Amino acid sequence: MNPVQDAINQIMPFGKYSGRKLIHLPEPYLVWFHQQGFPAGKLGEQLALIYEIKLNGLEDTVRPLIRTTDI
Repeated sequence: MNPVQDAINQIMPFGKYSGRKLIHLPEPYLVWFHQQGFPAGKLGEQLALIYEIKLNGLEDTVRPLIRTTDI
């Protein structure tokens, strides 16, 4: 799997939106993270990528990569 597909299918592990795929997080939540600082590590990198995808209006482009079921 590629890093973009990994990021959009990653499940948010904590907080108000725990259990949601990162691609389904609301943009204001990602903007807040951008302002406060993304967490360290892979999750932070994935959140930053999702932020950029949403900021640049690329959600329709990555929509085909969203898995509907997890294996």
